[in-house]
Amino acid sequence: MPSFDIVSELDSHEVTNAVDQANKEVATRFDFKGSNACFEQQDDSIVMKAESTFQLQQMLPILYAKMGKRGIDIACLESGKIQDTGKTAQQSIALKQGIESDLAKKIVKIIKDKKLKVQTAINGDKLRVTGKKRDDLQEAIQMLRGEDLGQPLQFNNFRD
Repeated sequence: MPSFDIVSELDSHEVTNAVDQANKEVATRFDFKGSNACFEQQDDSIVMKAESTFQLQQMLPILYAKMGKRGIDIACLESGKIQDTGKTAQQSIALKQGIESDLAKKIVKIIKDKKLKVQTAINGDKLRVTGKKRDDLQEAIQMLRGEDLGQPLQFNNFRD
């Protein structure tokens, strides 16, 4: 039976490259001269550090632009609160990966409401969609691409 997987993943290598490029731009920009503004990548987040909240607000579009150029959807970035400690300010940006159970149930409900001839199963942080015809699966992919789910989805492992 034909099937495919619905996942939400980030290419960690591209994220690293985007953070490195953003650090280079911050280091060379005139309005950041002499400041210790930087981006630090951690496991599942990026921490922006600067001397003021204004500089943090200037750094965020730089990061978004570099991520966009690298093909990373900025919908998978979730900005946290700005923590100002007098001398420095920092903000954490979470990297969302995987499909949470609430979103997975919502996707299953959307597919069932459209009455497509496919079956959907939740497997941890991804969904497996199977059907008798390849055309039904392609129709499900097109329908899900048109939906606004708040998180970028990738469709991989397409098998006949």
